[in-house]
Amino acid sequence: MTPAAQVATQVIDVHAHVFPRISREESRILTGAGEPWLRDGMMMSGDDDYRPVTPELWDAGARLEAMDRSGVDVQAVSSTPLLFGYAAEPERAADWCEMVNARILAYCAEAPHRLLPLCQVPLQDLETARTVVTKARAAGHRGVHIGNHVGPRNLHDPEIIEFLTHCADEDMPVLVHPWDMLAADRMTGYMLPWLVGMAAETQLSILSLTLSGAFEKLPDSLRLCFCHGGGSFAFLLGRADNAWRNRDIVRKDSPKPPSAYTDRFYVDSAVFDPRALSLLIDVMGVERVMLGTDFPFPLGEQEPGAAVRACAGLGEAERAAILGGNARRFLGLA
Repeated sequence: MTPAAQVATQVIDVHAHVFPRISREESRILTGAGEPWLRDGMMMSGDDDYRPVTPELWDAGARLEAMDRSGVDVQAVSSTPLLFGYAAEPERAADWCEMVNARILAYCAEAPHRLLPLCQVPLQDLETARTVVTKARAAGHRGVHIGNHVGPRNLHDPEIIEFLTHCADEDMPVLVHPWDMLAADRMTGYMLPWLVGMAAETQLSILSLTLSGAFEKLPDSLRLCFCHGGGSFAFLLGRADNAWRNRDIVRKDSPKPPSAYTDRFYVDSAVFDPRALSLLIDVMGVERVMLGTDFPFPLGEQEPGAAVRACAGLGEAERAAILGGNARRFLGLA
């Protein structure tokens, strides 16, 4: 890419987390449901240390300095999944989301043209979740951040389909993040829930929407993005299509194979390897991949856009689309 092209390319990161300052006392809204809060650079879950974190997660000034250093112009800012609160009683969860969403708005107000807030919702109560989305949009949130399931309910659950339709009606894009990973008892070390579980959870979410026929019910206007490059989906798409062609129990609810629905959702670029990114682009189409880094966590892309810039075969216009142009469309930016 020429220097002139680099200047013209706006870099937008759609997958960046925040954990606003929340005290131990405030966390008790979620009594018995995790109670996440911050203590001296440590994410806490109740009285237990959860993970050490850096100031960018709660300090907007530190985040903006990091963005400047790495050449990121804009971030879509979403809550750390520990904050979802899906295990709480719905009324408490609604109050919790209102507080978290207000904190995210205040955080992003430090630089409103560079930090774009995404709200969270009490997904365990879909009627309340719809109300929270509507309020959040009116308050200035630019989209919705949800986990990829609520307990045993995957994204093709009829009430979740109604919720996603409401998001489309409100013109609110939806970022889907894996969380509460499966088989936790078999993934007890080496960050295996993040290395294996997240990829599996995300593939499960995409296939639940395709094979259930949910995309036939969802409006075309829905803007939906799956984090972490769509997990295992792109690499195993041939397996899913083969199953759809050869087994009636796979295709019974879907009139088309999974590969026919790749134009119905986006994925981020957080695969960390130009070869993997090349496959992802080939499967999804260059217009469906957006820069995502998982900032500011250590498992995120430490040099934002490095894999995009190193991906062989991309022209300048294609790189510019992945680094920012596609995100502008997804986020509805002018």
